[in-house]
Amino acid sequence: MEEIKNNAVSANSTGQAVEPDIYTRHWFCAALLPSGTTYRKDAESPESFRDILNDAVIAWVDCWTDDFDKNAIDAAVQLGFSKEMVGPLVSQTLENYQDFGVEMGIKMASVQVKQFDVTIHPLLLLINKTFILTIHPRSIDRRFMRLRRYANAFLKKIPIAAVPEDRITMLLLRITDETNERNFEHLRQIEDYSDELNKDMMDPATPRETLGPKIYEMKHALVVYLNALWQTVDVFHALRYGDADLITDNVRLLHRMSLQADDVNHQISLAEHMSDVMASGLEVLQTIYNNQLQALNNRLARVMAYLTVAGTALLVPNTIATIMSSSAFDLQTEDMWWYIVLLAGSTIISTYLVWLWVRKLGWTRGMDVSVKEFGKAAGPAAQKRSVRKRIKVKKRQRPAAASQ
Repeated sequence: MEEIKNNAVSANSTGQAVEPDIYTRHWFCAALLPSGTTYRKDAESPESFRDILNDAVIAWVDCWTDDFDKNAIDAAVQLGFSKEMVGPLVSQTLENYQDFGVEMGIKMASVQVKQFDVTIHPLLLLINKTFILTIHPRSIDRRFMRLRRYANAFLKKIPIAAVPEDRITMLLLRITDETNERNFEHLRQIEDYSDELNKDMMDPATPRETLGPKIYEMKHALVVYLNALWQTVDVFHALRYGDADLITDNVRLLHRMSLQADDVNHQISLAEHMSDVMASGLEVLQTIYNNQLQALNNRLARVMAYLTVAGTALLVPNTIATIMSSSAFDLQTEDMWWYIVLLAGSTIISTYLVWLWVRKLGWTRGMDVSVKEFGKAAGPAAQKRSVRKRIKVKKRQRPAAASQ
């Protein structure tokens, strides 16, 4: 009969002893003993299960801390890991793999998402010949609460007769798989928020001052998420060949590790695709802004054309009136009729000539239609110009052919 040891036992309605499902203390230990029994306990210090670790065939110890940078090294040293191995993993951002032969450490990324705020928390996995120690901040989601609850179940699936490297690798694969699955779920959250952003982009009433920052936040969230996945891929690339002494050479287990690496690469592809979609959204948004500016430019061109015509209509007669008012011409009252005719005629003729000039420059083309209609109107004109060019080319080719 398998025995399960535990730190706290309660009684159900029939009076039978049952285990608690939640283990919330700083330290947690689950172990598989040589007799086939399992051990599971949480505590505020690892001293209470140090003897169990010495006797266990395989064990998993989990530790959460409120201050990872300050307490992670001390927690690792308490269970016999060297400060020289753990220190670089904690202090150096890009360091994620250390192998000292009899002990090794890897650092994986744990993703936390709140709307577009993506936070990466470190997860240390410290390995020796008989157990794995995981150290992580308390702010990580409840993935390890679930692992603590089912620790006995997955430890029972590890064969006691297997070599130590196989047992350690099986336990490592279970922990990394749980971490990856939880990280992948957060990509779905980002997709949900991006769908809301797409809805805002489709609404023409959405202020563009709010769309730009939202699109940036979305792309930044994907960049942070991709950085976490690339860090995980680096860890699997360092492990999948079984070069470390503590990792198995079993091809079947290494294949399972390669499958996990493939899953991460697939998630990277999905995240990069979402990033491309957001990039295209930025291009669409820029096109909308350009169209709005083009429409504004068309209106300004129309105003400028009207002002040019009006200014010319006033400038020409005003110039004539200034010249004719000179004492050199000595105009009299009887000259009033032809003087008025001259001013009116010059005004009409100058206005007409300026209007023709403005139309020739194309300032009035499409000013009374929208940007979309202007594009439609410009299409046939471009086709007519193309037809005229082809006709000119044919006319040039006919004399050349006749001369031959």
